[in-house]
Amino acid sequence: MFDWRWDFTFEILPRLLVATGNTLLAAGLGYAIAVVLGLVFALAQRTPFRPLTLGVREAVEFIRSTPLVLQIFFVFYVGPQFGIRLSPWTAGMIAIGLHYAAYLSEVYRGGLESVPKGQWEAAKSLNLSTARTYFRVILPQALPPSLAGMGNYLVGIFKDTPMLSVIGVAELMHTANAIGSETYRFLEPFTLVGIIFLCISLPTAALIRLFEGWVRRKLGLG
Repeated sequence: MFDWRWDFTFEILPRLLVATGNTLLAAGLGYAIAVVLGLVFALAQRTPFRPLTLGVREAVEFIRSTPLVLQIFFVFYVGPQFGIRLSPWTAGMIAIGLHYAAYLSEVYRGGLESVPKGQWEAAKSLNLSTARTYFRVILPQALPPSLAGMGNYLVGIFKDTPMLSVIGVAELMHTANAIGSETYRFLEPFTLVGIIFLCISLPTAALIRLFEGWVRRKLGLG
């Protein structure tokens, strides 16, 4: 029987809103790590040093082929066996950042490959260094086609933050589960979590599409 209690809903809402802030912080930090590390992974796979290229490529495939929750467990619980002791927050950020960096590296790779070959040849003819070629010529052209994929993974990383609850990070799902365990009422907290995720994910996806369209118009691509 449906037994919704509004008084209980308003009682737990402040606690869930605090947890929402933790969830947004986790998603933001994890995504920041992924954006930077993903670019490093993408560029490392394009070096003339073949052992590095192959090693990074295999590492990316390994990360993409294993579940995020397993990686979270591995960083937090297996790390101490190698002398690496991390707090739940730090372990969670590293795991989620590494996981999405592997996916974003493929997004970057697609963007880099979309740059016309003539741009590379022009940079070489001007005797530009590798760093200047990438950061002054190639990346400004490679990033706009990558925006859609990068936006999708931003929403994806937000929706995957509940996995951090398995190591005790106090995000939304962890807090909702704690409330349910304390009060033996799960309907309201879990329903509110779903609503909060929708209220954040849908506008974020819409804003990403608007931003992508704005960038394409600025560059005369659409």
